[in-house]
Amino acid sequence: MSYDFNADDVLAMAEQMEINGGKFYRLAADSTSDTANKEFLSELAAMEDEHEKIFKAMRAELSEKEKESTVFDPNGEAGMYLRALADTRVFFEKEIDVTSMKAILTSAITAEKDSIVFYLGMKEAVAEGLGKGRIDHIIKEEMGHIKLLSGKLTACK
Repeated sequence: MSYDFNADDVLAMAEQMEINGGKFYRLAADSTSDTANKEFLSELAAMEDEHEKIFKAMRAELSEKEKESTVFDPNGEAGMYLRALADTRVFFEKEIDVTSMKAILTSAITAEKDSIVFYLGMKEAVAEGLGKGRIDHIIKEEMGHIKLLSGKLTACK
């Protein structure tokens, strides 16, 4: 069965991925004793929290058309599937090394890149009239994370 996602579906996944990202950065912050690194990672966790709020607000602004289900789903199974997908796809799909700041940053950059690829794929699964253009905002947010993380990684070398 083919499933076209709508903007509400993608934003729900984005929210969950930001929650997962926040958990990752908090775990990483807890794993380091360096005060500056702990502060940086805590700030990244706060950014993930802020992005979750942005995506939640974007969902609240969606039109009924953009929230319209694209398939018959009386038991809400699509939502459960999407949550599972968001929970496993980016931050928790693989083992993440938190033994050094360089390893944390490298893992984080990989996760952010994976999220961009994921959103680009999701963008193709959203019909134009169902909020396809809104996904660009998510992608830009994730690109900003990569820039910040890359700068910090360069400083670590």
